[in-house]
Amino acid sequence: MDRVTSGSAHRPQFGVEVHRREVGAVITPRGELDHHSVDLLKEAIDSCISEGRYPIVIDCAGLGFCDSTGLNTLLAARMEIEEAGGRVHLAAMAPAVSRVFEITGADAVFPMHDTLEAALTAIEAG
Repeated sequence: MDRVTSGSAHRPQFGVEVHRREVGAVITPRGELDHHSVDLLKEAIDSCISEGRYPIVIDCAGLGFCDSTGLNTLLAARMEIEEAGGRVHLAAMAPAVSRVFEITGADAVFPMHDTLEAALTAIEAG
């Protein structure tokens, strides 16, 4: 597992964990995903892409906020991973984060799951 964090006295701490699995990976961001923190998530996703780790599950249970920068990063990753033959699944979104995806219509382009376990089960089922 890889773990990377950032933060300062003026910004809440943001962290990303990557759990490599036999098939694919689970990326777990925690904190507020915005233009200040999105590079940590990009690095985690890029690492999985360069290793060919598909599918990727983004476990959103620890996200309290996601702005348009975070949303665009996830959309760009989805396109890149789907072009390579993989999928990006989103799991366990808090209502405030889920609302951003609903308002923009992004919820229609990602497989969305209520829990991480449901996402992993869906992936194992094929």
